[in-house]
Amino acid sequence: RIDAHHLRRNVPTRLCYLGPVLHTRPDDFGGSRNPMQIGAELYGHAGVESDAEVLCLLIETLKVAQLPAEFIDLGHVGIYRGLTRQAGLSKEQNQTLFEIIQRKAMPELRICLNDWQLESAISEMLLALVELNGDIEVLARARKALAAAPAEVHTAIDELQQLARLVQQHDDSISLHFDLAELRGYHYHTGLMFAAYADGHGAALAQGGRYNDIGKVFGEARPATGFSLDIKSLISLKPLPTAGLNGIMAPAVDDPALRIVINTVRQQGERVVCALPGEECSAQQLGCDRELTCVDGNWTISPAA
Repeated sequence: RIDAHHLRRNVPTRLCYLGPVLHTRPDDFGGSRNPMQIGAELYGHAGVESDAEVLCLLIETLKVAQLPAEFIDLGHVGIYRGLTRQAGLSKEQNQTLFEIIQRKAMPELRICLNDWQLESAISEMLLALVELNGDIEVLARARKALAAAPAEVHTAIDELQQLARLVQQHDDSISLHFDLAELRGYHYHTGLMFAAYADGHGAALAQGGRYNDIGKVFGEARPATGFSLDIKSLISLKPLPTAGLNGIMAPAVDDPALRIVINTVRQQGERVVCALPGEECSAQQLGCDRELTCVDGNWTISPAA
């Protein structure tokens, strides 16, 4: 809406946002229905270069958050769409196939394709699609397995190859994983898709991709690509910092001289924690490495016992 109504530019526009989002259901098990979403979007450029810019920004964002991505999962909805259009499936068949591909249920897929009596070349390509996942070598396998696919499928594979090259030029330490049957965001995305993962965490840290013409409903159908992530999820994954002992404990003593010392020490930038009457606790339990003690009528700071 901002790009279409407020800015109305004919040049590429880069925007970012932060705000709460409400989901009917959480994205993953234990996830929040009300994430604090942050994201970046680039409007007005249809080339792979803008997808690469957004993905590289995501990689750098996770580094700043001290949760660097272990690997990036890449996909392209154009591959599945091109194959299903070539197959000429009905609406019901398309829905059934979509659900099977999402589950990667190969035996069930074989039964459906046999029942639908599709051309053998098309059936073989749909079967191959489920197993086209892995490292960059997958793209070479895809060119052979999907050789009979329409031009849009091969264009999609080319775009994946180009995106991988651009991302590795930016950061060759990132491991890239390709899944040509990935249908996450299928009804929203229009091209390249990506998700970032960290070791030991099953759900994506962040995800994004291309969603051209999203502004059409606002009267401005422009190319668009972007990513989003949930700050709450990132915070939950980061271990809480271990606070070192750094403070002064004052005893629960009603003494005007003690109050003066406390105020003076606080004005000097020290943290003073006052013990409460009736509570027995050590300086360490209050996060303090020192304590105020009275020696010959004078309050002094000494190492905690």
